[in-house]
Amino acid sequence: MEEFSFEVIENCGSLSESGKGWKKEIKLISWNGKEPKYDIREWSPDGDKMGKGVTLSKSEMRELKKLLEAMDLED
Repeated sequence: MEEFSFEVIENCGSLSESGKGWKKEIKLISWNGKEPKYDIREWSPDGDKMGKGVTLSKSEMRELKKLLEAMDLED
């Protein structure tokens, strides 16, 4: 498996937390020294392990925001 590195530039916020303490969070992360991107995934309580997630550029995050604002999310 290929090595990778990451640096958390900013913790933007937490969306939810599982019963085992894993948090689904939005963070701004630089992967392998590249330009930071927004990242949504679950992180272990100690922050050492991560689940699968999705990484979005700033323009993709803007589009996601537009889509969410246009959706009717009321119950």
